[in-house]
Amino acid sequence: MASGEVFDTKTKSLSVPRVNLLTMFRLGLFQMGLSMMSILTLGVLNRVMIQEIAIPATLVSVVLALPLFVAPSRVWFGQISDAKPLWGYHRTAYVWVGAAIFAIAAFLAIQVMWQLNLAATSAGGWVWTTQTIGWTALLALVFAIYGLGISASSTAFAALLVDISEEDNRSKVVGVVWSMLMVGIIVGAIISGSLLKQLTPEATVETLQGAVNRLFFIVPAIVFGLAIAATLGVEKRYSQYSTRSTLVNREDSITLGNAWKILTASPQTGIFFTFLLVMTISLFMQDPILEPYAGQVFKMPLAESTKLNVFYGTGLLIAYGVTGFYIVPRLGKRRTARLGCMLVAFCAILLAISGFTANAAVLKLSLFFFGLATGFLTTGAISLMLDLTAAEAAGTFIGAWGLAQSISRGIAVVIGGTVLDIGRNFLPSQELAYGLVFVLEAVGMVLSIWFLNRVNVTEFQTSTKQAIASVLESDLD
Repeated sequence: MASGEVFDTKTKSLSVPRVNLLTMFRLGLFQMGLSMMSILTLGVLNRVMIQEIAIPATLVSVVLALPLFVAPSRVWFGQISDAKPLWGYHRTAYVWVGAAIFAIAAFLAIQVMWQLNLAATSAGGWVWTTQTIGWTALLALVFAIYGLGISASSTAFAALLVDISEEDNRSKVVGVVWSMLMVGIIVGAIISGSLLKQLTPEATVETLQGAVNRLFFIVPAIVFGLAIAATLGVEKRYSQYSTRSTLVNREDSITLGNAWKILTASPQTGIFFTFLLVMTISLFMQDPILEPYAGQVFKMPLAESTKLNVFYGTGLLIAYGVTGFYIVPRLGKRRTARLGCMLVAFCAILLAISGFTANAAVLKLSLFFFGLATGFLTTGAISLMLDLTAAEAAGTFIGAWGLAQSISRGIAVVIGGTVLDIGRNFLPSQELAYGLVFVLEAVGMVLSIWFLNRVNVTEFQTSTKQAIASVLESDLD
């Protein structure tokens, strides 16, 4: 490659194979698996620890957020997958190894949780003792390892999507792949509900332990299999034609230092990073409190509250399919994301109001609409994110965007649990305490629009291409 030359995807030969619909759906199996794992951690464990075991919501939210707070590793994992192939693959092997780590860690986490429960029970209730501190620390460590596995696999996977797609078909890839994430939410909720259906509010801890252990053995095993099935052979067939692979063999070309220069070349990187932070915090603040909300305000048993994700996931699934193929091509990515922010704010208020009805049907309908709104927002935002990703350093940029999303989701989980505890202490009813969380979500969504309006894709692409050309030219000197 000549000094300073940057590959232009528009000059690709028409004979280059493009990702077909079947491959998109197969890739979506990985996202399906990730959402099934999310159901386990934020759809089952939060309810068990907050309500059945009675651990303080703030502590639960901090522990469950730890997998997200290790997100700085995503930038490193992304840069490593760019530069250092594992077993001959830049992406696939990282996906598989990460999936194995988080599947094993999920099962270990539940075993530590039972030990924490025994320690708390022996003390006559939740108090800080040597035993509870020790088991809490171990649980935090296991969740951090779980997060590292998620970071490694999901960063490499998202970079693979950049490698094999082009700007003109990226919204379709996002629509199909992320629609499978919603299928995973629905499937995960159904499996969880089926394996936990024998549990009643009066079930003993021993009965609860047996059912939850079985759930945390079966689902992680399925998810690991889905990760392999999703990516097997894809990188070998499609990624060889990507922008990244047309560059010189650059195992040493783009070091971590050079990657940082490219990452910070455009002010737009910081603007979009901030948008992702604010938007994601606002979108996921209800994650740690939704199932307890259903149990304490709507009096739903564990199995029924877990199935709430079916309504949310159905809305998301419909929105992903419609938005990726019809809305984004017509409105554009940024306008679609802006519309999604407004719709999410409205639906968060609906969730708050539903608590005053004490009617489970109203909650389920509100969650369906919240899923629709979230689908509009995430399809637009993710499509925009992939446009704000230089293919020559896809892993590095995906790592940065993943860092923004994971850190903010971790902050959202902590905020959700903490605000709930504050509301319980200072507000006169459970409905108002939970409603406070949803109202804060709506306010955050309005704020995220302000940052979104300042994103400029053209400016980003120009600045970043110049930085990449400079880095490659300096390496050739």
